[in-house]
Amino acid sequence: MPVFQYLAATELDDVLVALADGETAVLAGGQSLILDLKTKDGLPQRVVDINRVRGLDTLAEVDGHLRVGPLVRHQTFESDVVGGPLGRLLRIVVCHIGHPPIRARGTMLGSFAYAHPAAEWPVVAVTLGAQMVLTSPRGTRTVPAEQFFTGPHTTVRRPDELLTEAWLPVLPARTGVGYAEDRRTTIYPQAAVMAAVTVTDGLISSAAVGLVNAGPCPTRAREAERLLIGNTFCDAAITAAAEAAAELDARFMAETNGSRPARMRAVRVLARRALSQARESV
Repeated sequence: MPVFQYLAATELDDVLVALADGETAVLAGGQSLILDLKTKDGLPQRVVDINRVRGLDTLAEVDGHLRVGPLVRHQTFESDVVGGPLGRLLRIVVCHIGHPPIRARGTMLGSFAYAHPAAEWPVVAVTLGAQMVLTSPRGTRTVPAEQFFTGPHTTVRRPDELLTEAWLPVLPARTGVGYAEDRRTTIYPQAAVMAAVTVTDGLISSAAVGLVNAGPCPTRAREAERLLIGNTFCDAAITAAAEAAAELDARFMAETNGSRPARMRAVRVLARRALSQARESV
């Protein structure tokens, strides 16, 4: 384990001062940080622990959004923290994250900041159109989730910024949600699909379909969404959308790792499963 300076902050200003000095990592849950300290080069000179900072465990529904602070643990979402479809989606997804010890210490915002391309929470943020709030000595800025993630383990967060909140939109009534993943022996899934579909007067009025590990960062399956909107939530619509999602994934895999017919079949099955779950919960 490399030598580093450890700072136990008690105020947000202390955290921001530490980050402004550069070469500083943030410790909240520590699930990814400990791995980095043990395996990577170019490590930070200091670690600032934010677990004693008051007000960073925010979890509240405000103005149509669920506001989540950086000290909210994964396991919090195993309970019904918000009503309706959003709460149901969070309960479904969190059960797929790592294993109980990881869920007990790891945090949602820590997952966002780590930006693993196969992580579960980032695809939820991107697919739902969440907002990320970044705070620095210069002030606060808000970034859409789809612009926040820029590649594997990279985001738009600057070295002197702390991710202080994520705003997840509260989903309307008559929205069905689903999530399915293919995870074998690793902590992260090989592939996964998330769906949130709203039905109005018998027709799909909005649809959001996200893919995990189908690109350098979470990906919206826009063509799949387009094929769903305006149709009844029927088997034919699900099949067409699942095919579009699989083709999008296959294009990425062909560019990076060559043709992967087996993976295309897997994504097609996962998309059908997630969309079928969504239809059942409308």
